[in-house]
Amino acid sequence: MNWNILNSEAQLEAIKQESADQPVMIFKHSTRCSISAMALSRMERNWKEEAGIKPYYLDLISYRSLSNKIADEFDIDHQSPQVLLIQDGKCVYDASHMSISFDDLKQQVAA
Repeated sequence: MNWNILNSEAQLEAIKQESADQPVMIFKHSTRCSISAMALSRMERNWKEEAGIKPYYLDLISYRSLSNKIADEFDIDHQSPQVLLIQDGKCVYDASHMSISFDDLKQQVAA
C-alpha cells in the first residue's frame, strides 16, 4: 500500500479536486491508540490497488488542527481512528474504530 502523507491544510483543496477523478480515502490515525493501530493494520492487509481509491494517511497526533479542519471541512464528527471516503469534493462515507473496513469502502465506491 502506498500512502500519500496528509500534513497540510493546502492538501485538502487538492484532495477535493482529485476526488472528481477518483475516490480518495483519508485515514486519520492515532499513533497512541492500539485500536487505531489494529484498524490501520487491517486496512493495509486488505488493501487492493485495483479498487482505484487514492489513500491518504494523517497522523492526527502530530496534526491535530488539520484533523479538526477535516472534520469541519467535510461536516463530520471527529473520531480516532477514522476513515473518510471523498468523492466529488464531498465526504460520502465515514467509519471509525472497528467499523473501518476496506470491503465497505469498495462497496461505497461501487454504489
